[in-house]
Amino acid sequence: MGTGHIMRCLALAQALQADRGQPVFAVAISTPAIEKRLTSEGMQVIPLKVRPGSPEDSRETAALTRRLKARWVVVDGYHFQDEYQRILKQSQLRLLWIDDLASTRHYYADFVLNQNISADERWYRNREPYTQLLLGTRYTLLRREFWLWRGRQRAVPPTARRLLVTLGGSDPDNVTLKVLRALGHLNIEALEVTVVVGGSNPHYNSLKAAASSLRFPVNWQWNASNMPELMAKADMAIAAGGSTCWELAFMGLPSILLILADNQRAMATGLAAAGCAVNLGWHEEVTETEIATTVARLSRSRSDRSRMMGVGQQLVDGKGAHTVVRHLEASSIQLRPVREDDCDILWQWANDPLVRAVSFCSEPIPRTDHVRWLATKLSDRNCIFYLVLDANSVPIGQIRYEMTGDRHATISASIAAPFRGRGYGRQAICLGCQTLFQASAVEAIDAYIKPSNLASIQVFLKSGFENRGETIVRSQPALHLVKKL
Repeated sequence: MGTGHIMRCLALAQALQADRGQPVFAVAISTPAIEKRLTSEGMQVIPLKVRPGSPEDSRETAALTRRLKARWVVVDGYHFQDEYQRILKQSQLRLLWIDDLASTRHYYADFVLNQNISADERWYRNREPYTQLLLGTRYTLLRREFWLWRGRQRAVPPTARRLLVTLGGSDPDNVTLKVLRALGHLNIEALEVTVVVGGSNPHYNSLKAAASSLRFPVNWQWNASNMPELMAKADMAIAAGGSTCWELAFMGLPSILLILADNQRAMATGLAAAGCAVNLGWHEEVTETEIATTVARLSRSRSDRSRMMGVGQQLVDGKGAHTVVRHLEASSIQLRPVREDDCDILWQWANDPLVRAVSFCSEPIPRTDHVRWLATKLSDRNCIFYLVLDANSVPIGQIRYEMTGDRHATISASIAAPFRGRGYGRQAICLGCQTLFQASAVEAIDAYIKPSNLASIQVFLKSGFENRGETIVRSQPALHLVKKL
């Protein structure tokens, strides 16, 4: 059990590798097949001889993280609860918590990631003010072997004859055997079946023996590492309601789902409601006849399969792991006071056409005017001016506060063009406001934004600002947003 947790962590680790990270897997429960897969991907694996989720586990993990000088801890599994998070955060660690069930009483993590279609912000009301939520299928973690298949168009044949069966890494109840028996009732001409048997599945030999009496050929794939190719060749699939569902959706493969564990119910139900899968429900309650009838019906319905393909590819774009990495990067930003030698880069950013277009004064700024303006701001005690730096100390933007004398300050912020769309804006605003509140007597921060600048409005609202309605700035309509201490 737990292969899906390892595989989605592997997807995130691969995205970190692509960004020059060095992921390390700390594993308390494993198998030789899993460790071989991780090491073949260039991952370091460190075994932990502790009970998963125990206080000893959290202390051992914290000590290992400090010893490795790691920036982040990523935790995935159903053994872990709020006390585990609290201990890691008390150790001054950055924490990404991968969640499915929203069963933890309180969330202390910096980020909570729930990639399920039904994920709801209301499930996470009991969280720290700094905890950010990454919810929904746009954060689906797909492994590296799927990245090259983005944008692929699948052919939809009149009759689906190539069937993929994949029922998890272990399949302890041997549901694969039940499916094979069900397929034996079919009368589909030239049927071809590919069965993926996970590396932790103990039934491989008995499955092969059972398949010897079937009328159609069975292609066996043991501990497959070429899942995209297998999915691309298939016309439809029978699968467990686990993390493989996201891969099937991304590949546009119409699927019939069986629920093999309680944690798969919400996913299978949500995918069926969205229209990209058929959910047959709990595996013990569905009959072989029902499986066979559903396969036969879907194999004959080209229109249903075409619709399911489109819905699945719309739900999962394959960029989720990189999107999560960008959020981790963005949360590692730093602020430093603006200096005189920052003049040129600030001038270039200020004259960016997009920045000028959303400013209340849209004319280009001559350099001589900018030099005088910056000198004035640097000498003004009521101006707090920061350069925003990424984790590698590269300048990526600026944030400025003008004190108004009534315990209010007005914010101005921008992110340089190459770094937009990566979550830096929200992180810069949150960190800047937190820094200002801690270092001054300011109790409220005002932002004034053109109503047409929808992107900035959304960023400020997500950063804790409240909409106070429209006002006028320099004879132009403006939306007034406020964040209070």
